Amino acid sequence: MTTTSRSLAIAAKGLRKAFGDKTVLDGIDLAVPAGTVFSLLGPNGAGKTTAVKILSTLITADAGDLHVGGHDLATGSQAVRAAIGVTGQFSAVDGLITGEENMLLMADLHHLSKQEGRQVTAELLERFDLTEAAKKPASTYSGGMKRRLDLAMTLVGSPRIIFLDEPTTGLDPRSRHNMWGIIRELVSGGVTVFLTTQILEEADELADRIAVLNDGRIAAEGTADELKRLIPGGHVRLRFSDPSAYRSAAVALREATLPHARLRSRGGTSIDEALSLQIPCDGSQRELRSILDWLDSAGVEADELSVHTPDLDDVFFALTSATDRPQADQPEETVR
Repeated sequence: MTTTSRSLAIAAKGLRKAFGDKTVLDGIDLAVPAGTVFSLLGPNGAGKTTAVKILSTLITADAGDLHVGGHDLATGSQAVRAAIGVTGQFSAVDGLITGEENMLLMADLHHLSKQEGRQVTAELLERFDLTEAAKKPASTYSGGMKRRLDLAMTLVGSPRIIFLDEPTTGLDPRSRHNMWGIIRELVSGGVTVFLTTQILEEADELADRIAVLNDGRIAAEGTADELKRLIPGGHVRLRFSDPSAYRSAAVALREATLPHARLRSRGGTSIDEALSLQIPCDGSQRELRSILDWLDSAGVEADELSVHTPDLDDVFFALTSATDRPQADQPEETVR
C-alpha cells in the first residue's frame, strides 16, 4: 500500500498472539486508512475476535509494532481507549433498564456532565430511531433495536475509530440493511470502522479493503474486486428450455474454437439438470464479445444467457481451511 503511516487509523506489523501452544495470530500486518471500512474475514477460530481485542486494548499481544489512532498500543493504551469504540459480538445492553438509562450510564462512564449526557443521549436515540422506545426496558427490544442501541452507546464518547465485531449476527435482512446504512453514515463523517463479519455480502457491501485470515496469517488482502479476480471459475451460462436446441448447442460447442474464451473442444463445457451449458469466461468484454459472435455464427439460440464471476464466497472457500468448507455439490456432468 502507498498510504503513509500518518494517514493510518490502525497500523500493525508482526502482530502475534498465542494461547498456550496454540498460535492464533502468527505475525500479521494490518494497515487501515482513516475514514475507511476495513473488514477482516475468516472461519470460526481464525483469530478475528482476538485481533479486535488486542487492537482495542482488551488483551495484550505477544509481539508486534501496533498503533491505533496514532498512539502506540504498548505505551499509550489510555489514549487509544479514548479514541475508540467497540461493539462486540454480544450486546452490552443491560436489559433490566431502559434504553435511555443504558445511554445515560454510558455517558457517566465517559465523565460527561448530566446536561451534556442527556443532550448526547437524546441526539443519539433520535439518530438511531429509538426515541419512542427510550423509556421501555431494553429487554423488550427486538434484536435489531438492541444492536442499534449497542452502537449508539458506543458513539457516546464520539470515537473516531470503531471496532465492530460481527455487528449484524442474528439480525433479519431488513435490520441488517438498516445497520449497514448507519455504518456508511458514520464513515461518511470520517469515522474509521474495523469490521469482522461472517456475512460475506456485508464485507462486499461495506468494506474498502478486505483481509482474509486463515491459520493465523493473512491469506490475501485487497478490495473485494481484487480478491474476486484471484479465484478462477468465471463462466457464461446458456440455459435452454427445448431439449433439441440444447443438444444442438452441445454438439456445436464440442467442435467450437473460441480462443479468447479459452474454450477447449473437449471438456470445455458442462451441463446441469436445467439444460444449461457453461463456457469458461473471465467476464471481460473481449471474451464475452467473442462468445456472442460465435453463438451468432453457429446459430445457437439460448433462452437465457448469464455471466457468472466468482464472489466472496468463492474467495472465502478457496483461501480458508478445507475443514471449514461446506460439502461441495455433486459435480456437473462434463460434455465429452
